[in-house]
Amino acid sequence: MTAVEPRFDQVVHAPPRLQVCGLLAAVDVMDFAAVRDAVGVSDSVLSKHVKQLEDAGYVQVRKATVASRQRTSLSLTKAGRAAFTAHVAELRRITAGLPGG
Repeated sequence: MTAVEPRFDQVVHAPPRLQVCGLLAAVDVMDFAAVRDAVGVSDSVLSKHVKQLEDAGYVQVRKATVASRQRTSLSLTKAGRAAFTAHVAELRRITAGLPGG
């Protein structure tokens, strides 16, 4: 496993976006409704945060019709996984009281 350069990321850092990234980092894809319920926000609030992550290139949004219903799924992109991993590494560095690099 390659070491990750710790890097603070303002896009990832907001608590709802950090939660979304954490959830998506553990899976390949997750249903929008499952993310919404796990984060504990409304559809509109989650949509706003997902849009910011999508605009940064961190989240991919897919829409599909399943049983005549529109379903939205979310996944982290390669860049999103890298940004999340680097951000978590930076938080660990900060909380450990280590000097910056």
